[in-house]
Amino acid sequence: MARPAPRRRTLAVRVGRVTIGGGAPVVVQSMTNTETADVAATVAQVAELARAGSELVRVTVNTEAAARAVPAIRERLDAMGVDVPLVGDFHFNGLRLLRAVPECGEALAKWRINPGNVGRGAKRDANFAGIVELACRMERPLRIGVNWGSLDQALLARLMDENARRREPLPPEAVVREAVVTSALESARAAVALGLPRERIVLSCKTSAVQDLIAVYRALAARCDWPLHLGLTEAGMGDQGVIASTAALAVLLQEGIGDTIRVSLTPEPGGDRTREVRVAQQILQSLGLRRFAPRVVACPGCGRTTSDLFQRLAREVEGFLAERMPDWRRRFPGVESMTVAVMGCVVNGPGESRHADIGISLPGAGERPVAPVYEDGEKTVTLKGEGLAEAFKARIEAYVRRRYGNG
Repeated sequence: MARPAPRRRTLAVRVGRVTIGGGAPVVVQSMTNTETADVAATVAQVAELARAGSELVRVTVNTEAAARAVPAIRERLDAMGVDVPLVGDFHFNGLRLLRAVPECGEALAKWRINPGNVGRGAKRDANFAGIVELACRMERPLRIGVNWGSLDQALLARLMDENARRREPLPPEAVVREAVVTSALESARAAVALGLPRERIVLSCKTSAVQDLIAVYRALAARCDWPLHLGLTEAGMGDQGVIASTAALAVLLQEGIGDTIRVSLTPEPGGDRTREVRVAQQILQSLGLRRFAPRVVACPGCGRTTSDLFQRLAREVEGFLAERMPDWRRRFPGVESMTVAVMGCVVNGPGESRHADIGISLPGAGERPVAPVYEDGEKTVTLKGEGLAEAFKARIEAYVRRRYGNG
């Protein structure tokens, strides 16, 4: 089977207990949507995201009240045993807030700034320099995150003027892409010139269009060795957001580009914020870059599977695995790499079950009402009757203990 391309070589950036780049596994991160000044709500959501598997969690720091809340948020999370590193998201007034509340900067493991809105006109360079100087003093890494929705207009105008003087000008969209990349690289080099160590910089260049994102990150990856944060910004809601993010990130990750990812989904009102974490994990797992939980292989169904037995069993098995994983993860290292097959007829059922670590092939229309179980490629037992689901879950439990018990 084809594997993703080797990861591009990058600097390693430490963010609390997490390493981004340097050959480390691709890091999953997310962001809260609570008002950061609401300490209780933010602590609850950070903990929820961390338990879902987010390895970094970003919080908005947009007011002095939010900045003053950050140390309290960190303290409460530590008291709960939730040691996920926090990243502060600063726009427009970041320097003022970090100077007014230095304990906020200390409580954060990394800061994110956007060179397009760190300041206006003459203040831009001074504000950028001020934040970099504080990062140097507090020994904090920076993500320099360019977003094409808030691109530095002076830089864009400069590149547009240069393009207009070309004998064969590039299309405007190509100039915008180049402006995004140039903004990130020029800002990173400026930070290094101001004293920030190169191994404390992560770059991102986010767009909301799949092809633009792919083109921008290919260009960025070819021109630097800084770790890259991937994410399709404003991806959208529901299936649209999931599909667009997957389409963009999968291409780049398959090419070895990307050291940390976030799937920026617009949740339904009051919806589950952890969905973006699960989608990010599934992208990495589907590409074979990381394993987070056992995979369930199940057939889509056809005229041979007129009963919904295999669908109900597949759903029940997925729920069983999710329920058992917190305990299994502690006691049986490696169990997240397990594959379980729940198949619905004799066409592909036995073969897929043999390929899985453990699998069951349920009877299809007109087949004998029996279900062979395969473990490590060998048929071990045939199940039938009302207790089939419980019997198969018991087989999975026993298999995990036997296969991973000495991990």
